[in-house]
Amino acid sequence: MTVKSKLVTTLFVDIGGVLLTDGWGHTFRKRAVKEFNLDLEELEDRHATTFETFEIGKLTLEEYLNLVVFYEPRSFTQAQFQEFMFAQSESDSKMIGLISQLKAKYGLKIVVVSNESRELNEHRIEKFRLNAFVDSYISSCYVGLRKPDADIFRLALDVAQVNAEQVVYIDNTQMFVQIAERLGLLGIWHTDYTSTREKLASFGLEIET
Repeated sequence: MTVKSKLVTTLFVDIGGVLLTDGWGHTFRKRAVKEFNLDLEELEDRHATTFETFEIGKLTLEEYLNLVVFYEPRSFTQAQFQEFMFAQSESDSKMIGLISQLKAKYGLKIVVVSNESRELNEHRIEKFRLNAFVDSYISSCYVGLRKPDADIFRLALDVAQVNAEQVVYIDNTQMFVQIAERLGLLGIWHTDYTSTREKLASFGLEIET
């Protein structure tokens, strides 16, 4: 069934894997291991123990790195390692263009709902000028909740002051989309630009190609 665009007032959008690359995903950690001559298994074990606390804003980036990397002397500095972390982020210009065009055409609210640590989140917002089209950020580091906790979606609905059926949610993690759909949101499991654009069009949100 095609949903009329007048019913959809808001897009909830993930950042990592949709608008940008992941902030600090496994691929990037493997690169760091090679770049800085680290032990992958040890880094992954320490990351797995700390990343949830890191993403809900209860560890700063410095504290996280002290636990995961700088628990013993290194030949490089925290500043060098942080610079490497920040440099891994890249944008998906087609997806950013799509969301920006839909916002302009339909007057949509754009709300980010993401699991992201504070320093990386703020760096990525600034570097890729996300404030040019995003209205608000329900980021795990700001709200103390992270997906798959359904409460992060309930909070986003309260902040945006919209009903679930007025929202399309886009995420590259299928489970998170399913959680949102159970709350009544329209979901899109993002795998590529073309299929996401087509799914948005089926919801009545089309742009010229």
